[in-house]
Amino acid sequence: MKNDKNITSWKDVKDQVYGAKGTERRDELERDFESFKIGLLLRKAREEKNLTQEELGGLVDKKRTYISRVENNGSNLTLKTLYDIVEKGLGGKVKISIEL
Repeated sequence: MKNDKNITSWKDVKDQVYGAKGTERRDELERDFESFKIGLLLRKAREEKNLTQEELGGLVDKKRTYISRVENNGSNLTLKTLYDIVEKGLGGKVKISIEL
């Protein structure tokens, strides 16, 4: 939505730089962003539980460096590990949805 010639929406920027939704490059951007969000959510949950990365790693049998990598970029995280971190480490529940 443009109200001024000098203002560009984030959607327009993504369309211009990464292509329209449904293109390979744009889909990759969207997947990477979702992975990043998972990492942020895990970090926030860990901090709310007042756990260090070292303590959380100990609860799920992972090294602190692995927890750090997950929090900074949730990509390459298996579902099993996600469930372990959330359920065993943080005492929470994972909810996954699929949109078609």
